[in-house]
Amino acid sequence: MKLLVLLIGMVLVLEGMPYVAAPEAMREWLAKLSKMPVSQLRAFGLFAMVLGLIICAVAQNTSILD
Repeated sequence: MKLLVLLIGMVLVLEGMPYVAAPEAMREWLAKLSKMPVSQLRAFGLFAMVLGLIICAVAQNTSILD
């Protein structure tokens, strides 16, 4: 459970960094994102999820990060 809480905290830190570093650029990017078709947003989300799962699997099942 502690690891899950730590991971959620790290995700929030990483998600917040662009808003602190470049808030105007994030505003522009979010405006562009809101105009994207739903199908493209779903495809992007699916790609991000699959990539995340692959990274987790590689980190868990190999010694590449040792």
